[in-house]
Parts: sequence; structure tokens; C-alpha cells
Amino acid sequence: MTAIPKPIPARHRNVNRAEVCDQNFIEFVQNWRGTVARACASDAPVLPGSLCTRSDFVELFDSQLISRHLDLMARVLRVKNKVFYTIGSSGHEGNAMVARLTRHTDPAFLHYRSGAFMAERFRKLPGLDPVMDSALSFAASKDDPASGGRHKVWGSKSLWVLPQTSTIASHLPKALGTAVAIEQAKRIAHKLPIPDDSIAICSFGDASANHAAAQTAFNTAAWTAYQKLPAPVLFVCEDNGIGISVKTPTDWIAANFSGRRDLDYFQADGLDLATGYEQVARAVHHCRTTRRPTFLHLRTTRIMGHAGTDFEIEWRSIEELVAVEAGDPLLRSTAIALEAGVYTREQLLARYENFRQRCFAAAEEADRRPKLTSLEDVIAPLAPYTPDAVIAEAQRVDYATQRVKIFGSAEKLPEKLPPRHLAIQINNALHDLFCKYPEALLFGEDVAQKGGVYTVTKGLHKAFKSARVFNTLLDETMILGLAQGFANMGMLPLPEIQYLAYFHNACDQIRGEAASLQFFSNNQYRNPMLVRIAGLGYQRGFGGHFHNDNSITALRDIPGLVVGCPSRGDDAATMLRTLAALAKVDGRVTVFLEPIALYMSKDLHAAGDGEWQFAYPPPDQAMPLGTGRIYDESADDLAIFTYGNGVPMSLRAAREIKKGLGWNVRVIDLRWLVPLNGAFIAAQAKTAKRIVIVDEGRHSAGVGEGVITAIVEAGYGAKPLQRVVGVDTYTPLAGAAFLVLPGEADIVAAAKLLA
Repeated sequence: MTAIPKPIPARHRNVNRAEVCDQNFIEFVQNWRGTVARACASDAPVLPGSLCTRSDFVELFDSQLISRHLDLMARVLRVKNKVFYTIGSSGHEGNAMVARLTRHTDPAFLHYRSGAFMAERFRKLPGLDPVMDSALSFAASKDDPASGGRHKVWGSKSLWVLPQTSTIASHLPKALGTAVAIEQAKRIAHKLPIPDDSIAICSFGDASANHAAAQTAFNTAAWTAYQKLPAPVLFVCEDNGIGISVKTPTDWIAANFSGRRDLDYFQADGLDLATGYEQVARAVHHCRTTRRPTFLHLRTTRIMGHAGTDFEIEWRSIEELVAVEAGDPLLRSTAIALEAGVYTREQLLARYENFRQRCFAAAEEADRRPKLTSLEDVIAPLAPYTPDAVIAEAQRVDYATQRVKIFGSAEKLPEKLPPRHLAIQINNALHDLFCKYPEALLFGEDVAQKGGVYTVTKGLHKAFKSARVFNTLLDETMILGLAQGFANMGMLPLPEIQYLAYFHNACDQIRGEAASLQFFSNNQYRNPMLVRIAGLGYQRGFGGHFHNDNSITALRDIPGLVVGCPSRGDDAATMLRTLAALAKVDGRVTVFLEPIALYMSKDLHAAGDGEWQFAYPPPDQAMPLGTGRIYDESADDLAIFTYGNGVPMSLRAAREIKKGLGWNVRVIDLRWLVPLNGAFIAAQAKTAKRIVIVDEGRHSAGVGEGVITAIVEAGYGAKPLQRVVGVDTYTPLAGAAFLVLPGEADIVAAAKLLA
């Protein structure tokens, strides 16, 4: 005979699952009729056989309750426009165990369901209030100690929780990078800001574990451990079995990760504090003592939906929802508390309501606190710039003895040698930076013994050894993840992206992660770096799309980024010094875009003239941010704005224009491409009768568009103007490449149109 299913009570059909879960807890306590154990000492196991003591349990349970009531508060006050974030932590409260069993000096990169972790970590230092601090963040208050009201993030400077936004998996590479950096610091005698035996903690969901950014971190962690190199990262996969509405196949995480070589796998029950505590402790101990990458598979669940706008009742059956909610970890913690005699039912309900009142009171107070109300306030931490301090740092020379040692003798210092081409002067400047900054690291593909595919890093490995100059695996995402990790630990990373086209594989590590950290941490955290990227077109005899990528659009719209592009060796040296100083002084993320086709260029107008070789500037010279170089400043018949390869092309074209039209031509090398110096551009446009813009990038969204905008916005748009620019296409191989790139004849033709 078929059993008749029990009817689902009417209240369980409520669309508002937060109300259901709240009532579930209350009724569970009210209806509990279990046996109460004899009271035990605070240091005794909360349940027989558990490593979790009574005192451990009391504080962990409180952290769980704080997290839950923050979620409930957010759901209620969001509709009143007092809270602006409803992705909750309900069902994940077991991550409080990870916080308790680690240190507040273990850098933590957390996903958004980390309320209980944060509540527990707040206990590590006196005088902190997890409820008020969290409420300020929920309310987007300017007083939010994590982000200053710029986003709801889990973060704390004093607790070493580096704020993440709604990350999917893009934080895993930098978490691993931080773990590697902890060990790398020891090799270069760099003093860490945290204890030497710290570990990096990184939490994420089961759905996120499938993401490419996660997989690259897992692969690199194993690649590192396989070579017997330490990488003390604790990957915490909080497995709730679902990603928004997409279910994870049953046992997929265990099947996928439990057998991976050199990624040590541990399981823990995040739904049961008494059981899971020892399991988590084993994983943490293993990671800290072995210094190996560790994967902690933490069983969780997700109740109350993905966020406040996720009405699960519309796409999940009521029976399934009720079953999921029955696995609420707070119900299990309640049972432990009552069974162990930690609280009576009345005491527990009173405590539950006390936390509710505390969270709502904090939220109301947070709502009264000031908000960000001006553009200046919003962008204040985005791109800090102290020009006097930066130029002073760029010009600082207190490493003369080291220079002589590295370059061989005083007579061999590069400023005493004849003029040289771009590649040589970049190489000299890198040697100088490594003398100046003992914490500098250069890494990437083929940069060490080989010295780079264009020999730009030749000799650095020999001079500064493997601890500071080293090859990485072929993975741009992880190269930039390592850079963020080294920067987090106070080093100065100089990662190399071998070709501009390869940057696109890893763009989000700069766009979404590195360049956003100062903004979302209110300038409390910074990950300074100087990223070298070889790129642009015009290579002869070697090329195609990936080696002649001429589009820098992906770099142009990253907030806070600085991009410099030299066309000659002396500019390269002074620009590198400024970029490094921007990183050191203001914590900036900077990019040095190197025109490959100019690396070996020695001549300008005729073979053998040597006019594109320049003397190396002494180390006390630097290029102020935003300053361009002007050729023939007094010429006013025509002004040509350009950069990179366009500079020598425009100078050659200027000679032809002078011959054909009799015009005196001024060539302006922008040098700094992000941000463009609009005032400088406008000043040059003002004194020119005609304007040509030479942009070797593509027609759409290139640098030239920014130049035109600056000219028009300054009121000079009525002047005769032409743009010479590349075609919106991929770069073909061999000679066909020059059909899609602007050339000298095109510049001359554009000038004639203005005659």
C-alpha cells in the first residue's frame, strides 16, 4: 500500500524563506525534548569524543547566530532601502571553525558567504565589533571600516582579511600567490608583515571550483608542490551543492579533488560543530606544518536562497526546500547546546532574540551614519597620487656601490657608455631597479636563464639569482596572481606578460582584482606592481596576430591603472623609474608597454645613421607622470600626436611633409597612454594650425579616440584634423600585416588632406 505523504504545513509554503528559517529555529528550540547531559567544565568536550570544547562551542555558536541575524536583518531592511546587499551566509555558518582554528595574521581571501568566519575572527583582537562593522558595510556607510561604503565586502585591515567583492573564483590565484610569497620572502631575506609560518586561506563555493581561475590556481599549487616547493594555502571549498540554481552533481567535489596529486584533500562536516571541529583542525595543522597546498572540502548547505531576490519557491519544489531547510546547521548547533546543557530552551531563545535586537539596532545606527555623497569621496582611494613624493622616490639614488658591483666597474655604468637602442636601455634600467629595490622580483615565461624571447631580461638571472628572477609556468592568470601575492607581502613584483595578446587571457586579474583592491579597501590594502608587456605591431619576419597585437583597448578602461609606452631607450629608463616609484609610494598598479618592433631599432632616417639610439640617463633622472616629449616645439603648421612605433614613423613623415608642403611639423610623443594627459594634449592642440593623430591601434576604441576627445572638450575641435589609425581586424602574417597598420605614407596623405 502506498504511503500517503504528510502535508506540508501552510507556513512552509511561504515565499519568504527567511521567515520560514527564522521560525524553524524558534520552533525547534521550543519543541526540543531531548536528554540533557550533566554539566561539564569549559575545557571539556562539548559532546563525548569531540575535540570542540564547551568554551569553543559557545563562541562558535555565537558567531553562527551573529551571522544568521545579519542575514535576517538584511532581508527585512533591504525593502526599506536601509541595506543594500542580501547575499547571505545562511547554511555556511560552519566556516566559523576555520576562523577559530587559524590566526588573524593568516591572510584570508573570502567569498561572500563568510559572515560566521568574520564574526569568529573578530574575536582575535580586542575592541572590535563584528555586528556594527558588518552593519556599516551592509548600509554602504562612509564609516564602513572595510570599504568606506564602496561595496558590501568582508574585509579588515587589522584582521588580515583582504576585501573581495562578489568574486566567483578570481581571488584564488592571488591567494595562492600570497602563500608562495610567504615562502619567497624567506629566500630573499625580506621581512614579512606577518609571522613566517602563516598560511593563506581562500574560501569559495563548489560551483566556483569549476571556474578557469580556480582551476589555474589548483594546477599551479600542485605544480609548485610537485617540485617540492612550499605553498601553504588552505583552499576551503564550501560545498552547498548548488550555484544559484545550477546543482553540482552528487559527490562531484570529492570525486574531482580527493585523488589529485600534490593537492592534499581533507573533508569536514561544516553542518556539525562537534564533529567538524577536529576535521578542520587536521586540515589547518597539515597546511601549516607541511607548507603544502591543502584542499578542505567543507560540507555546507544553502538556505534562504542565493540572495534576497532569489525566490526559490518559484523553481524548486516545496518538498525539496523543506528538506534543505531541515539541514540548517543552526538546528544541529541548537541540539548540541541543549543536549550538552550549555543553555536551557529559555536561555537559548533569549540569546537568539538578543542577537536579533543587536543586529537590528546596529543596522538602524548604520543607516544614520554618513554615506558617500560626492564624486571626490567615491574615487578618493582609486588612484592615489602624490607627485612630489613619487618623483623624489624615482630620483632617489642610494645604491651606488651596488650599481658598480652589478655593472662591473664605474667605467661600465650604462650612463658612461655610448648611446644604445631600446632593448639595451630597458635591460640597464631593470638592473638599476634591482639594485635599488632588494625586494624586487622579476618573473614570467622565459625571463630567467634565456633572458626573455627578445633578450630584454638578459643577465638579470645571473646577477640576482633564482630567488629574484625566475621562470613561471605558462599561465598568465597565475603570473598576475603571483604578482598580487608578492605585493600583498610587501615585495615589488615585476611580472612579464610575454606578448600583449596573452594579457587578454588574464585581464581580470588586473581589471577585477589588482586594480580594484585600493578602491574596495578604502586604500587600506594595496598591491603595487610594475607589469611589463611586450606588444604592438610592425615586427618584420615574425608576427601574426599573437605576436603583433596592436590593441590596447583592454588596458585603457581599467580604473586606476597607469600605462606608459616608450618609443626610445632613454625614455624607457626614466619611465620605468617613475612606474616603480608610483608602485612603491602610492601602491599603484602600473603597466610598461614595450613596442617590440622598436627593441632593436638603431636608425631613424637612413640605415646606419644611429639616430634612434640614445644615451642612458643617470639614475637620478625620472619622467614625471603624464609628461610627453615634443619634437620641434616651435613648429605650428601641423602637430602630430602619436606614441610607440608611431613616433619614429611620424618623424620620418614630418621630413616628407616639409619637403612636399613646406610645413614645419611638430611631433608629440604622448608617452603616457593611461591616463591620457588631457591638459597637455589641449595645450599642444591650441598652438597648432592643423592636427594629425597617428594611432597604431585599431580604429575602434583606440588611444586616438581619447586624444580627439581631449582636443574637442578643450574647445579645439574645429581645427582641421585627420586620424591615421589601424583597421578593425586581426593582424595577418608577413607583409600583409602592413596593410592593416598605419604607415608613413598614410601620415603624409593625411597631411595633404589638410592642405
